Amino acid sequence: MQTIRLSPIALALLYLYPTSALSATNLPLLKVDPALLQAAEPTVQTKKTPDPSSPPKQPVSAKPINTENSGTAATVPPAKSVQTDSGVGQPPKTTSPTLDPANAPIILSADQIKGHQDQEVEAFGKVEMQKYDKTLFAEHLTYSQPTDELFAEKNVRIEQKGNIITGPELKLKLDTNVGYMEKPAYELAGTHARGTGERLEFQGEDKFQIKDASYTTCPVGQDDWFIHAGNLDLDRTSQIGTAHHAYIEFKGVPILYTPWLEFPLNNQRKSGLLTPSFGSSGNSGLEITTPYYWNIAPNYDLTLSPRLLSKRGLQIGSDFRYLQPTYAGSAQFEYLPNDRVANINRYALNLQHAQRFDYNWSGSLNIQKVSDDNYFRDLSTRLTNTTQTNLPREGVLSYNGGGWWGFSARVQRFQTLQDPLAPIVQPYHRTPQLTLTALKQDIYGTDIGLTSEFVNFNNPAPTALQPDGKRFTIYPSISLPLNNSFAYITPKIGVHYTHYTLDKNQTSFPDSTRTVPIISVDSGMVFERDANFLDKAYLQTLEPRLYYLRVPYRDQSQIPNFDSGIADFNFAQIFSENQFTGGDRISDANQLTTALTTRLIEPETGFERVRAAIGQRFYFNEQQVTLNAPARNTKTSDFLAALSAQISSAWSLDAGWQYNPNQHLTQKSSFSTRYRPEPGKVINMSYRFTRDSLKQIDLSTQWPLSGNISGLARLNYSLLDSTIVEGLAGIEYSAGCWAFRVVAHRIATATAQSSNSIFLQLELNGVSRLGSNPLDTLKQNISGYTKTNE
Repeated sequence: MQTIRLSPIALALLYLYPTSALSATNLPLLKVDPALLQAAEPTVQTKKTPDPSSPPKQPVSAKPINTENSGTAATVPPAKSVQTDSGVGQPPKTTSPTLDPANAPIILSADQIKGHQDQEVEAFGKVEMQKYDKTLFAEHLTYSQPTDELFAEKNVRIEQKGNIITGPELKLKLDTNVGYMEKPAYELAGTHARGTGERLEFQGEDKFQIKDASYTTCPVGQDDWFIHAGNLDLDRTSQIGTAHHAYIEFKGVPILYTPWLEFPLNNQRKSGLLTPSFGSSGNSGLEITTPYYWNIAPNYDLTLSPRLLSKRGLQIGSDFRYLQPTYAGSAQFEYLPNDRVANINRYALNLQHAQRFDYNWSGSLNIQKVSDDNYFRDLSTRLTNTTQTNLPREGVLSYNGGGWWGFSARVQRFQTLQDPLAPIVQPYHRTPQLTLTALKQDIYGTDIGLTSEFVNFNNPAPTALQPDGKRFTIYPSISLPLNNSFAYITPKIGVHYTHYTLDKNQTSFPDSTRTVPIISVDSGMVFERDANFLDKAYLQTLEPRLYYLRVPYRDQSQIPNFDSGIADFNFAQIFSENQFTGGDRISDANQLTTALTTRLIEPETGFERVRAAIGQRFYFNEQQVTLNAPARNTKTSDFLAALSAQISSAWSLDAGWQYNPNQHLTQKSSFSTRYRPEPGKVINMSYRFTRDSLKQIDLSTQWPLSGNISGLARLNYSLLDSTIVEGLAGIEYSAGCWAFRVVAHRIATATAQSSNSIFLQLELNGVSRLGSNPLDTLKQNISGYTKTNE
């Protein structure tokens, strides 16, 4: 190979006329650092002390470094350059190196650099090399341009995309990112996971394999836990870590061995075995669940959960989820063949689907079914499951007619789960239910509304009083809203028409028709004033409301009851047209409802700090239409009062009171308050009372006890039955990169029955959770619960 040596005069010509000079010598375009425009010094391999007063030196841009200089910086082009034709008579142009990582230049700085054209560059002392997104530091570096391979040693550190790897020796082919690092120590971007090994092999862009590796998400100086693996594969393209022949060491003690373990390198979903969970319950004994998660696609996934119950056998669970632009849903299925306790095959199905066909049409499915009445009581640890009594199986098709009218068709059936000690009546099936609603506003100043319905009712166990039948209802109405900035009054009139066709083979009730006119007047005012409470300015409102209702009496004793019930008496119902739910009973009314509401509003933000309301209804006629209760014999209703307040950023409360002024008795009351000064600290307290049926206290908390230890507790206690409805007690220890939880849980599953469970869990941040998972139970039982290790 011919070595070209440039004199200082030649260097000056290249600096002043780079294009012409290089074109004449057929050399690629380069730029020369002005600092090199000086007499050449003898080539020596000694460190040159830079002049602190000299300006910063810019890197040399050249294909080779063809003189042995005791220099400071150079830019070496890639081993292969890409050229494009620029036209006849024009010199070829090199593509921009910043657009293609493979053609990006190498920027090299060191205390001393030497090399030969198209061969090798060697750097000594405080070496820093940059190429595209890679930065390398070392004390000694050798780069071979023909092979695009470098060798670095002594205090080697390579940084790429936030990943940092250090070690004594590195060999790396830059274009393919293939090579090795001896005795590496690494830290990954994003999760800040770190570890060490005997040898790290670069296996391509963002792919590493580490021999005899360790891995943890604990910060430097906190070596509480590690994964030790014979081979550890870290794939930053798929964000998956795979450990082979691995064991988990916790506080210096090996606690779990596995021949293969996958874990995410970020918070994205990934396919693979999830960490097994362990638990125990009084109904099923010891439990072991080993889920497998399959990330089928970004919008599809499937979780298979084999669950071994020591008393009952092996249960298989699955959870399939899907998401598309026009539809979404999930399907859960559980199957327990030959339950050794119940001696039957047991299963549960839950299908949820919602879909929009176009702008106007949409539909949904809700299908739930279990094999037997005791499925949830025996196999579930959630109160929301164990208290279910009617499982729906329904499909709905809806049409939105331009925003002012709509149509829907529904088919609905139920599976009723019976408690032998507290049986309930099965609800009617609707096969089908057709509804049409409309509200057209501002037609010559009026609002015109319509509700109509057709339902075919089927009773799973028909009787003479509850036969099968069909009901058609239509209720047109017209109202005249009159309002200004501080007051409103809205008179309304409508006619409620209903026709019944009954199965004559089941009942002696005749087919019947009911027509009821309904007249109401709703009115209210809003007064405002500036107020000051506790040295803080507020806007206080005073909002009186009057609602008059007139509904004449109609005899409904010969009409069966398909779906009506007595509505709960509260501030939502007190201003309604009917005291009954459903469509089979319409209450007669000649009454006036009065209410007064006041609010405290922060004028700067509009935030409602306090709301208080009182209300009562006055009756001018005696009640004639009844349903499963005696007729009212008073002139006034119960007195209602409600209060809600966000006292501070930490304190909030809600209270309600229903008082019978005629008997001087409290019919219902509720009180709840929450204190949550910061995440990880919460206290919830509530009391609920309903005369002759309910009297419960409910306390729950998550609170630091000492250092990193937090107490977890909940008590839902029935004072009437002197029993625990649901109880929980536990401890959570959080050390930042890991947490340990132990939780005992008890729920009442039926009359005189309960289930007890114990959860033990060790969570290693970003890797796995060992043991049984109590997180769902904690979130359901402690409102405001926060994971302290997040």
